[in-house]
Amino acid sequence: MISRRKFLAVGSLAGASVLSGNKSLGMTVDDSFFTGSPIVISTWDFGIAANAAAWQILKNKGRALDAVETGVHVPEADPNNQSVGYGGLPDRDGRVTLDACIMDEFGNCGSVAALEHIIHPISVARKVMEKTPHVMLVGSGALQFALDQGFKKENLLTPASERAWKEWLKTAKYNPEINVENRLFSPAKLPGNQFNHDTIGMLALDAAGNMSGACTTSGMAYKMHGRVGDSPIIGAGLYVDNEIGGATSTGVGEEVIRNVGSFLVVELMRQGYSPEEACKEAVMRIIRKKPETAKQIQVGFLALNKKGQFGGYAIQRGFSFAVCNQNDQNQLIKSPSYY
Repeated sequence: MISRRKFLAVGSLAGASVLSGNKSLGMTVDDSFFTGSPIVISTWDFGIAANAAAWQILKNKGRALDAVETGVHVPEADPNNQSVGYGGLPDRDGRVTLDACIMDEFGNCGSVAALEHIIHPISVARKVMEKTPHVMLVGSGALQFALDQGFKKENLLTPASERAWKEWLKTAKYNPEINVENRLFSPAKLPGNQFNHDTIGMLALDAAGNMSGACTTSGMAYKMHGRVGDSPIIGAGLYVDNEIGGATSTGVGEEVIRNVGSFLVVELMRQGYSPEEACKEAVMRIIRKKPETAKQIQVGFLALNKKGQFGGYAIQRGFSFAVCNQNDQNQLIKSPSYY
């Protein structure tokens, strides 16, 4: 039993800790500091073009949800981006399968996984959110739903990606190769430059102070057919809590899923961590659990809180993220990393 005196003393200390921003106790981020200036952030260099499209919505006081959907349409439709949407590298059987999810300020979310033949899986994910009682549709069911909603069936395997796949087949052992996207070109070309293509995760805060997020990818090149990574998994590849902020991830999705990475980042921000600190701790969870595996893979997290503060952190060097606000629409930031 605890005495009344000790109970009151503990309560007083807890209150003082919250007021001082002690990270050991849960706390809600105070969004009273939000200036009303919208912002959008996204993963990788190609996020600049995606942000520019999203900014057209945000600068006119549009909704963050519309902004992130419009923004990620850009890489989804880019045939030169070989891991998002049209032109994505196929699985080991030569089939391009797409994963995507979207989440709004009310906690509503929609997702598709292993979707074929549709250029914009993010828009199908939004339809799942708005038109069905479900969160996720997969495979042939997701495709049938998309077609029922008026989406056009198309061949997503471009000649360039087909050539790359056939070249891979010459020596392939049908084992997915981690980060193969980054090694399709000269080893001297580091991840994070124009030759790197990976998942795009996007977070936006609109003029009304509301947040939404989107995440879309064609996944790991030459993966086993049916493999799904973190990108369509709410809480792994993307999570948004309109009281606190949002987070998204990029890299080897299996490790993100095992740590429920984006949800973890948001919950750490709830405890008072800055976006960068929260991303770093999520990365460190992966490293501490599997130190040898972590040396061979890349995972990066990106976060935005309700104050408009942002940050990222990655296992390996080379992760970059794009930032767009009223002051600068073309920011590209090199993320700090553990290695």
